[in-house]
Amino acid sequence: MFQKIKYWLNSKSIEFREVHHKPARTSEESAKARGEDISIGGKALILKINDSFKIFVLSASKKLDSAIIKKYFNIKRIRFANRDELMDLTGLEPGYVPPFGKPIIDLELYVDNSIVNNQKIAFNAGSPTDSIIMSVKDYLELTQPKIFDFSKD
Repeated sequence: MFQKIKYWLNSKSIEFREVHHKPARTSEESAKARGEDISIGGKALILKINDSFKIFVLSASKKLDSAIIKKYFNIKRIRFANRDELMDLTGLEPGYVPPFGKPIIDLELYVDNSIVNNQKIAFNAGSPTDSIIMSVKDYLELTQPKIFDFSKD
């Protein structure tokens, strides 16, 4: 996955910095390993909305507000993808999912304004030891996500 992301970014002439670090399992550990503030971390969560899965990306310093997502989609229930579903959808363990939809992961992408308001985004790039840091401007132009507020402190 890391090589796939790097190849895609390079093919689009996107500038980014890769950081190889000790294994990081949490957003806090990842931010420390990257030497960056946790707020620029892009936390990618895969949720089941009705009959399909979608990727939601928010600042690692925030929490998902499920009530807002339910209201946005006009549904009563949402849930996180379980470990097996995550593996089927992405081939990745929890915590290593990069904040990309198509063509990296074949799912619709939604991005919270907590990401949009930052200058850069840092994320685990498919592994516990590899991160990428890039400009939010380039990230948004490249991914073309649907953007709305779905985080809380």
